[in-house]
Amino acid sequence: MTLALRVPEELSARVPAEQRGPGLDRDAVRLLVSRGTEVSHHAFPELPCLLRAGDLLVVNTSPTLAAAVDGRVGHARVVVHFSTRGDDGRWAVELREPDGRGTTRARAGGPAGTEVRLPEGVRLTLEEPLSARGERLWWARVAGAGVPGLLREYGRPIRYSYTERDQPLSAYQTVFALPQPGGAGSAEMPSAARPFTARLVAELVSRGVRFAPITLHTGVASAEAHEPPYPERFAVPEASARLINAAKAGDGRVVAVGTTAVRAVESAAGADGVVRAREGWTDLVVTPERGVRVVDGLLTGLHEPEASHLLMLRAVAGTAAVERGYEEAVRGLYLWHEFGDVHLLLPAEAGTEGPHAEHCFSNCR
Repeated sequence: MTLALRVPEELSARVPAEQRGPGLDRDAVRLLVSRGTEVSHHAFPELPCLLRAGDLLVVNTSPTLAAAVDGRVGHARVVVHFSTRGDDGRWAVELREPDGRGTTRARAGGPAGTEVRLPEGVRLTLEEPLSARGERLWWARVAGAGVPGLLREYGRPIRYSYTERDQPLSAYQTVFALPQPGGAGSAEMPSAARPFTARLVAELVSRGVRFAPITLHTGVASAEAHEPPYPERFAVPEASARLINAAKAGDGRVVAVGTTAVRAVESAAGADGVVRAREGWTDLVVTPERGVRVVDGLLTGLHEPEASHLLMLRAVAGTAAVERGYEEAVRGLYLWHEFGDVHLLLPAEAGTEGPHAEHCFSNCR
């Protein structure tokens, strides 16, 4: 799906919300709400008023890695984006070129046998493309040090050209991030959860909204390429599967926080819609044709009109809702990308309009 709209460059969020003015926190972003084709505009701290007791938020606990490391191929400078660790110890990587502004631009991949010199004498050797769909990502063998230690010592968060400056790794961690075995994590932040604060989570819990943690380690998503998602490692624990199934059996809505949460939960769901504990690799691509079996709603960032993520949004909310929401987002000057505003897609029949909602919203501000 490609939306027939253009996102002006000035709508790219260049810095995190908390850096846009004194006294601001991560939750100082706007929240566009779509219930079918009906759209309303809110501040993110109003989220507790838009959900109801019994609703379940599925959240990704994957931490963000400092996945970008400087290196050299011959005399040429490159930046290695470490994407995903394979079961055989190799890493899927993307090689990019420095652009002279602190970010990077696309670089032709390969060929096989290319050696990249990394800090402390570490060597990375490209072996084969990750997929027959293209040569942007390559499986590579690393010799001389463990990658988690290399990233901790010399890595920095992956940054794209629409951002203003480098940010500390803490700016890319969500409130739900947890340490993972072997130093695993996401190459890029599961950014839909970024606006949550501990205070807001506590308020949601006090209002009867529950949380189901899952883990999906995201790979790189180059700003220049909108391929379907590559296989990613995920885990849906038994306790979360039970919470999801209980919400489906009752009056609660299952709302995924981010497309990563949708992919994980739908990968653990059987044809009967029952979610079972599962972990491993998923290559599931959620499309309107496949549909969703579990997720009722989705909280997500704003994606480029060409992004494959929009297929997932259509699967959850329908084409008309997505098109209407994005038209309103551009008209309302919402901010795009990982430090930007967010979009809540809820079922059309689940409105909370009326005097009670207005009173609640005034209390949320």
